[in-house]
Amino acid sequence: MAQKIRTRYAPSPTGRMHVGNLRTALYAYLIAKHEGGDFILRIEDTDQERYVEGAVDIIYRTMQATGLIHDEGPDKDKGVGPYVQSERQAQGIYLKYAKELVEKGEAYYCFCTPERLETLKQVIDGKEVSIYDKHCLHLSKEEVQANLDAGMPYVIRQNNPTEGSTTFHDELYGDITVDNSELDDMVLIKSDGYPTYNFANVVDDHLMGITHVVRGNEYISSSPKYNRLYDAFGWEVPKYIHCPLITDEEHHKLSKRSGHSSFEDLIEQGFLPETVVNFVALLGWSPDDNTEIMSLQDLVEKFDYKRINKSPAVFDYTKLRWMNGEYLKAMDDDKFYELAEPYMKAVIKKDLDLHKISAMIKTRIEIWPDIADMIDFFEEMPEFDNEVYKHKKMKTDEESSLMVLKDLLPILENQTDYSNDALYATLQEYIKEKEYKNGFVLWPIRIAISGKAMTPCGATELMEVIGKEETLSRLKKSIEKLEK
Repeated sequence: MAQKIRTRYAPSPTGRMHVGNLRTALYAYLIAKHEGGDFILRIEDTDQERYVEGAVDIIYRTMQATGLIHDEGPDKDKGVGPYVQSERQAQGIYLKYAKELVEKGEAYYCFCTPERLETLKQVIDGKEVSIYDKHCLHLSKEEVQANLDAGMPYVIRQNNPTEGSTTFHDELYGDITVDNSELDDMVLIKSDGYPTYNFANVVDDHLMGITHVVRGNEYISSSPKYNRLYDAFGWEVPKYIHCPLITDEEHHKLSKRSGHSSFEDLIEQGFLPETVVNFVALLGWSPDDNTEIMSLQDLVEKFDYKRINKSPAVFDYTKLRWMNGEYLKAMDDDKFYELAEPYMKAVIKKDLDLHKISAMIKTRIEIWPDIADMIDFFEEMPEFDNEVYKHKKMKTDEESSLMVLKDLLPILENQTDYSNDALYATLQEYIKEKEYKNGFVLWPIRIAISGKAMTPCGATELMEVIGKEETLSRLKKSIEKLEK
C-alpha cells in the first residue's frame, strides 16, 4: 500500500497572513487532499522576539474563512502532538535530538561570545555574511563538560563538511547541488534553549510523519543543510516542493507596503474569501484545462503539484477584481443582498427599496466598496455639468435634451403608475409618436434624474425606486438648470 500523504502548514504567529504564506498553506492542503491525505497545522513560535499577541487567533480565523480545515493541530491531537513548538520545546524534544547529533559527531557545542562572532563577519558580493570557523569543534570532551558545568552560555551547531558537495532533490527543480563550502555550521539550539526554525522543522516533520514539505523557494538554499540532518539521523527525506516567488506588478517581491499583501487586507478591501483562495491558487499554478474560476473542491480535484511553475508569479490586482466580480455575479441573490446591505445603508438613508437596488448592482460591481459611488445618486442628485447631455451616438445635446424634458414633464406629472414597466411603456409611446430614436429620449431623461452618465439602471427603473415626487422634483431642477 502506498504511504499516506501528510503535509503541514507551519506558520509563525507574527501578524496577518501574507499572501505567500496563504499560498503555501493552500498548496499543502491541496496536495494532501488530492490524494486523500492529512493536512496538519503546527504553530512555529520558537522565535519569541517576533511573537505577536493574538496572532494565533488570526491563523485559526484565516484557515476557517478560507476553508483550509486541518485534520490535526493544537486543537486536534491525533497522537503526534503537541503541535505548538514552544510546548514541544518545554518537553525537551529538540535538545534531546541535538544531543544525539553531538554524540554522533554531527553537531557540537559552541561557547563563542557575541564579540568573537562579530569578528567573523565578512562582506561577500556586497552582502555581510558570517561564516563560523569551527573554533569550538576542537574543544575536548573535558573542556566542553567543564564549560557546561560552569554554566557558560552555549549554542549547538551543525557540523557540516567544508569539502565536496551535497545534492538534494526538489520535485519541481530536480536535483540541486551545492558546494559544502557554502554550508555554514548553522545553529540548531540557540542560547535561550530554543531550537532554530530550521532544526525544529526537520525534527517535527520527521516525528509527525510529514511526507511532502511545501515552502517558498527562498528556502532552497537551506535544503542541503536539512538533508544532512535527515541523513545524520538516518531518517527518510520528505519530498520538497518549493513554490515560486510572488511579485507585484512591477516585479518586486510582494511586500506589506503594497497594501494587499495579506489575506485580511484583501477581505477589508471587499474581496470574498473564496475569490482570494481561487486567485492565490493560480499564483504559480494552473490546471491543464486552464479553467480560471474554481471552488476549493474543484481545486482539490484538479491540483497536480507537478504543474507548479518555477518562474515568479505576478499578483495581478486587476485580475483579482475581475474574478471577484465573477463570484458576485454567481452568488445567490439573497446572500448577495445580505452582504451588500451594510454598504448600501452607509450611503442611502432614505426609505428606498434596497432589494431593487441590490439587483441592479449585483452584476456591475467587482468589490463591495464599488457600491458607494454606484448608488449615491439614489440618495441625492450629485452636482453635474450640462455637457453630459451631449452624446454623439444618441445625437443629443443640451438643446435637444431641454426640448425632450419639457415635453416629458407634463406626461410624467399625469402618470399615476410609477412601476418600471408602466413608465417604460409611457416613454415608448412618446418616442413612437415623435418618431425619435430610443437613445434620443432615454439618455437625457436618465441624466436629468440621476445627474450621472453611468448608472447601474435605466431611467424608468430609477424612477420606480425614487418615486413620483422625487422624480418630478429632480426633473424640474434639471430643466431649470438647462434653461440657464
